[in-house]
Amino acid sequence: MWPYHPELLARPVPRYTSFPTAAEFGPGVGSDDLDEALRQTVGDVSLYVHIPYCEQICWYCGCNTGAANKRQRLASYLDALTHEIALVGPRLDGRIKVRRIAFGGGSPNAISPTDFVRLVDALTVHFSLEDPVWSIELDPRTLTQAWGDVIRFVGITRASLGVQTFEPVLQEAIGRVQPEDMIIRATDMLRSAGVDSLNYDFMYGLPGQDWGMLEHSLTRACELGADRIALFGYAHVPHMLPRQRRIDGSALPGQDERFAMAARGYDFLTAQGYVPVGFDHFAKPGDTLAQATVAGKLHRNFQGFTEDPAPVLVGLGASAISCFPDRIIQNEKNAGRYRMLLSQDRLSGVGGIRRSAEDQALGAIINGLLCQGRAQIGTARAVAMREDLAPFLERGLAELEAGVLTILPGGLPYVRTMAALFDPYRQDSARRFSSAV
Repeated sequence: MWPYHPELLARPVPRYTSFPTAAEFGPGVGSDDLDEALRQTVGDVSLYVHIPYCEQICWYCGCNTGAANKRQRLASYLDALTHEIALVGPRLDGRIKVRRIAFGGGSPNAISPTDFVRLVDALTVHFSLEDPVWSIELDPRTLTQAWGDVIRFVGITRASLGVQTFEPVLQEAIGRVQPEDMIIRATDMLRSAGVDSLNYDFMYGLPGQDWGMLEHSLTRACELGADRIALFGYAHVPHMLPRQRRIDGSALPGQDERFAMAARGYDFLTAQGYVPVGFDHFAKPGDTLAQATVAGKLHRNFQGFTEDPAPVLVGLGASAISCFPDRIIQNEKNAGRYRMLLSQDRLSGVGGIRRSAEDQALGAIINGLLCQGRAQIGTARAVAMREDLAPFLERGLAELEAGVLTILPGGLPYVRTMAALFDPYRQDSARRFSSAV
């Protein structure tokens, strides 16, 4: 079990899927910056396509998504997204190769399989695809056989199912009821369709949840053969996400119970043979994510831990984020305003941040700590930060030698907290961010 030092986890911190984080995005970076960055990009590029709709909205969800209950609204959004694809692709003008394409949301299977194929066709026409790896996030509650056929046709080999928990009482408590048979059918369908890397998302820290419930869910995931497992701590922030007010905050486990579930989950999955990937992901040894971890080639982006080495990620769709070495740019979040911008033949980037040389250096340190468990911080920075790092060094959670900060085995649950020490932007964290564990 990990050593428990609650005083080191008291301050909420970012998940650091980017640096600087989205909390620092501002209106000073927008459409013109996106246009310039796209026209300057060369080499390998990854695409992320955002579908901000779900058939059913889960109470816990923090994603930018809405109900897919108005067909005309959904059709209008897909028209705008297709138009954006047609605007962005030519700006890259054959100088790039797209090697990875990910669909997320919301739930991409909130749209029809036919509409999904149209999006794939548009990407094929307007971008230079180089035998890309296709991945998709899916809601098992609305996964039909027609989707299985399309997944096979497109050649999607990676998929992620939002399982969250196999416990019916917990499903009721978070507004995501999906019987186990539904997960089994979805898993069998995806395997038959050619998906050879299947991820299950789970959460700990749910109302009324205890270790026995989490252990049962993880056991079923192992029995069903999940190639990857993501184990996230539920972030209860109803002041930011009004839909979470439907969740009984008084029944949430305390910080010590959350920590114990995370620690025991880590021990359980590693005992089952999964390779720990960062602090909250796990993968079978033969999976490419595990291989990247062992080889020291793990990265982190807005989709979490990844083996994707591409230096540029282009986001398509409302709220999607594009990440370039020197800037991060987010598209308009509101689907209506997003459609309006595209109707005027304008790129929809409306906010973000320029990444200075210092930002990029600090981002490399944070990425190294989260992905490799060590980072070269330099002698001068090591001297300046020794006092801040002292609580972790003195407890044997990390070591600092010759300008290299290394996370020790017991320090893994504190890695986000240590990474935050290198973040000069971090302000008002109690309001903006979630618990580190």
